[in-house]
Amino acid sequence: MVATVVLSMLCVHLLCFSGMFLLISTRLHGKKMGTDVFALGSLLLGFAYLLQLRGGPAGWSAMSVLNHTLTLCAPAAYALGAARFFDRPVPVALPLLVLAGGYTVAQWLVQVLLGSEARYALLAAACAALFLAMAAVLIYGTRTFARHLRAEMAVFAVLIGGLGAMNAAKLALILSGGLDNLDMGSDFQTAFYIYMSFLGTLLPPAVVWLVLHRLTDDLHVMAVHDPLTGLLNRRGLMGALESQFRANPVAVAHLLIVDIDHFKRINDTYGHKVGDLVLCSVAQVLQHTARQGDLVCRLGGEEFVVIAFDTDSAGALRAAERVREAIEQSRVGTDTAHRAIRCTATVGISKPFAGAEALDETLQLADAALYRGKVLGRNRVECAQGLQAPGLPA
Repeated sequence: MVATVVLSMLCVHLLCFSGMFLLISTRLHGKKMGTDVFALGSLLLGFAYLLQLRGGPAGWSAMSVLNHTLTLCAPAAYALGAARFFDRPVPVALPLLVLAGGYTVAQWLVQVLLGSEARYALLAAACAALFLAMAAVLIYGTRTFARHLRAEMAVFAVLIGGLGAMNAAKLALILSGGLDNLDMGSDFQTAFYIYMSFLGTLLPPAVVWLVLHRLTDDLHVMAVHDPLTGLLNRRGLMGALESQFRANPVAVAHLLIVDIDHFKRINDTYGHKVGDLVLCSVAQVLQHTARQGDLVCRLGGEEFVVIAFDTDSAGALRAAERVREAIEQSRVGTDTAHRAIRCTATVGISKPFAGAEALDETLQLADAALYRGKVLGRNRVECAQGLQAPGLPA
């Protein structure tokens, strides 16, 4: 009686959470983070348990076969939803249809060859293997694809691993005592469905929390990055500078301001779409030529900034020349009849600075050097007044 009540409540929870995930997925335009697949998994499991409530004692029937198939497909759907949550673009419909068809055929063969007891043992073994595999993947994820969610994945692994262990125990009970051990009034079934109800109540809100966590992270990334090039914007640059100087208070940096020459002419001649391609190309060049640990930012328009840490004036000059030469040698392909576009850039170098609060003053000095380079003919590197570098006047 207790198991029946708990199972009935679990059905209600699963169907309600299925609707909740479906509503959430409709509000997430574009990247749904697997919420639509979680809705499908909850729906499959809810219907499986409804069939179990209506199916009566364990045995062979069409309703029992469908119940077993849905019971196995539901966690598979959850696994596919989790893959999508972590940005793995896995298909859903085809794998679930193949699993459903294959497992239905497997049930029929096992029933014909070995009987109902073996068919129920097959489900327990399949579920145990699937849940334990899911737990193993989550543990692996704490060191790889889900390092930023290490604690959450560890908790999920323990809970799902426990479900695998309970299915393994169910398999052992079937093999030792037959189908009588699956009676709804047995202590094991009561404990099993109480645990399932616990998971059914805990895991869906936890998944919703993870979705909100991801949305918050995405909003933060959008707030500090330029949407066109993916580089840091000015706000992101300030935050990154504060972090760098906080981690290393004695650090010294040079600022390189990079401006694409005659960018307005490129926009007027080829159009803004090609202009955007040029901006993205220059951004890629800067990312490839900057050293590891340096910061690259799109300041706005056709202006970019590179912050070079732990280098002297000569090193900053070499970095600026490397950037200027790489941009000059790059070519931007277009989807029009025009040939590949070549562009150049002028670079201004600031004096060394040692704190994020000096960014505005440093930008002004580098911008003055940049303006001097534009006046002197463009496609060149100019240093701020007073900056000492080998081969350059102060």
